[in-house]
Amino acid sequence: MIHLFIPSPDSSSITLGPLELRAYGLMIALGVIAAVELARRRFVQRGLDPDDMTVIAMWAVPAGLVGARLYHVITDWRRFAEDDGWFEAVKIWNGGLGIPGGVIAGVIVGVLVARHRNVPIGPGIDAAIPGVPLAQAIGRLGNWFNQELFGEPTTVPWALEIDPEHRPVGYLDYQTFHPTFAYEALWNLALVGVLIWIDKRRVLRPGYLLAVYVAGYSMGRLWVELLRIDPASLILGIRVNVWMSVIAFVVSVVVLVLFGRRRPGDGTEEPAAADDTDDTDGGEADAGDGGADDAEGTTSEPGGEPEATATQSEPGA
Repeated sequence: MIHLFIPSPDSSSITLGPLELRAYGLMIALGVIAAVELARRRFVQRGLDPDDMTVIAMWAVPAGLVGARLYHVITDWRRFAEDDGWFEAVKIWNGGLGIPGGVIAGVIVGVLVARHRNVPIGPGIDAAIPGVPLAQAIGRLGNWFNQELFGEPTTVPWALEIDPEHRPVGYLDYQTFHPTFAYEALWNLALVGVLIWIDKRRVLRPGYLLAVYVAGYSMGRLWVELLRIDPASLILGIRVNVWMSVIAFVVSVVVLVLFGRRRPGDGTEEPAAADDTDDTDGGEADAGDGGADDAEGTTSEPGGEPEATATQSEPGA
């Protein structure tokens, strides 16, 4: 039988004329551009200023990268201590970004900037959050160039060929592995569609689409993480990111169940509903004004004193 597989790139860099670009960084940059553009369009759909989204991204993206790197270094601190010293921790171009840290730092800074620019937090989060898994999906292609974050050995037709120097200890005799980074990328692309679909249904209170993202990403990261064989820190013999995925999934689901669903009268109705309420109030005001005018007209009629008395005796006058 012919063994089909996906080859890995020969280099982790892309050469464009005299320029040599690190593929990992380039994929992250392309992912950020795509995410910001999607968020800007969704800002416009909500009647928000897309330039506000651009400013938010200028602060949130660097914060997310710093948070992602810190999370990776903290959870894998033994590897940095055992290698060439802590200077390795700043070599982000070699890979190593922890998504949980990036999301936490990026969201916190993004919310602070949004408040400063008077952007409504709930609608702003709902508009921006589908761009996060889109950026992750594109950024995962950088792992392909670096030949990293692959899973157990396999011979499925979509298996990934890994060069010997990138194979972990104990797996040197294997040639092809599960492309877990690709599994996660495809999961994230599907999550983008799910988030947009749920948002269009307007079943969640503003801002709670973030909890859907956390639950969806954690679910996908859980089964992908269980396939990976790259070295990682363990707690009770289980990878740290497995624990984080379980905790994040449970917390986000509890938040959605207890607080996320849109309910009548909680102040989160759609604008159309708010307009209907305004119309009703206006109608009542008009009716009241009209009644007052009628009463004034009645009392102003010559010899209309008995009619004015009759009018005042009407219920609700």
